[in-house]
Amino acid sequence: MQNLARTLCRRTPLIRTPPVVSNSLPLGVASSRQLSAAAWNLGVLNHTAIAVPDLQKSITFYRDVLKAAVSEPEDLPDHGVTVVFVNLPNTKIELLYPLGENSPIAGFLKKNKDGGIHHVCIEVDDIESAVREVRERGIRTLGENTKIGAHGKPVMFLHPKDCGGVLMELEQK
Repeated sequence: MQNLARTLCRRTPLIRTPPVVSNSLPLGVASSRQLSAAAWNLGVLNHTAIAVPDLQKSITFYRDVLKAAVSEPEDLPDHGVTVVFVNLPNTKIELLYPLGENSPIAGFLKKNKDGGIHHVCIEVDDIESAVREVRERGIRTLGENTKIGAHGKPVMFLHPKDCGGVLMELEQK
């Protein structure tokens, strides 16, 4: 029974609950939250990113020890990182290594010498609407505009202090 429950939980998509209708609005007038709710939807977990102090050692671990499919390293100068993707059947692990001294990952690794989880990336079906709405709800973004991420799609990072201590990346589906 526990295995069935776990299987169902993994396969059940996240459901957005409809917004509460305010009695103070005239009939037929939707709040901005109601309009925003229809504008975008949360998708699947795209990847979990791990900052690593030794990229080759991490590649060897995932590829040779865990027998995972591992991509070739790719430099992303706009983000100050070199990335490698560990492909799993249901998601990916992104290995992040600093590209230059000013890399945000270099700063992360100064505080976390052994590396560690850096961020979680979730897909959205309309990144611009999602960014607009999270800002309207007081969530700070780490940038004015979306940037093209490692998958060639627009991304936006959300401030960890506004997201329960987790750096969140939203990526266009």
